[in-house]
Amino acid sequence: MALFQILDDIEKRFDELEQLMSDPAVATDPERLMAYGRERSDIEELVNCYRELRETDQQIQDAEAMLRDGDKELAELAEEELSTLRERRDELIGRIRVLLVPTDPNDEKDVIVEIRAGAGGDEATLFAAELFRMYTRYAEQQGWKVSVLNTSHSDAGGFKEITFEVKGRNAYSHLKFESGVHRVQRVPVTESSGRIHTSTATVAVLPEAEDVDIEINDEDLRVDVFRASGHGGQSVNTTDSAVRITHMPTGIVVSCQDEKSQLKNKNKAMSVLRARLYDMEQQRLHEERSGDRRLQIGTGDRSEKIRTYNFPQDRVTDHRLKMSVGNLDGVLSGGIDQFISELRSADQAQRLQEAGLNA
Repeated sequence: MALFQILDDIEKRFDELEQLMSDPAVATDPERLMAYGRERSDIEELVNCYRELRETDQQIQDAEAMLRDGDKELAELAEEELSTLRERRDELIGRIRVLLVPTDPNDEKDVIVEIRAGAGGDEATLFAAELFRMYTRYAEQQGWKVSVLNTSHSDAGGFKEITFEVKGRNAYSHLKFESGVHRVQRVPVTESSGRIHTSTATVAVLPEAEDVDIEINDEDLRVDVFRASGHGGQSVNTTDSAVRITHMPTGIVVSCQDEKSQLKNKNKAMSVLRARLYDMEQQRLHEERSGDRRLQIGTGDRSEKIRTYNFPQDRVTDHRLKMSVGNLDGVLSGGIDQFISELRSADQAQRLQEAGLNA
């Protein structure tokens, strides 16, 4: 079976790495030792599962032999043991298939999230603010840290646009499926006739990029400074502390004005710019590899409608999962783990299918 041949090769490499790491020449070379140690760590769980699987298969063979011996008492014990062993074997095979699927290299990264009000005027800006609170509360539940990078307020008290950073373990692996168009259906407070309005906000979740991930040349940047403004256009401070950076090759423009320090605003803007450029490159590579193939859980396209929040019916629907839940207030209070768990499972199942390891 091809699966077992793959596992044999991985186990051989694991043994080889252990020998290499015990070599005095490697032990005195920190870079090689670290590289080998990282590679060994990456396959250790898989090798342990494979070794347990082999032991389980041997135990199954022994129990089947006991059944064939004809002793009634031993046969009953063997039958009981076989049921447990076969169940454990299925679990191990399932876990091995999951471990064999390549992970998204960005999954462990921190993220930058951009929320922009879409169709719906003031109501859309209020919805954008509710989405920000939803993600903030979800991040708190995960023990992550949220830092606002830039905001553009509306007169209604919402956000025309807000950009924030989420730092925490596996933040990108949880939040990456939130990219797309979020839609709200409700009666706005300003609506006197009680008509239900539909408004939208777009969410973009970008893996945070380090200097080593993306190279930005100073000559490709135009940096403008201006005076920051707050609600309704009033001045936040009296100095030109706000920063606008234009990446001329791509036309990407990033502004930051929430800090009083021009340097801090510039650093934040550069962080967002790096993330956008990195995301653009990742999208290009993905399209090259997958052609026109559309993911079952969604394209990841910023214009794709992914979720509807229906207030009159107290219902939230995820259109990719074709899944609806009640308790809309609970969802907007950070209770989105039910969607995220299902989306991560669907992604994992699809990766297994693509790798030919789900059967």
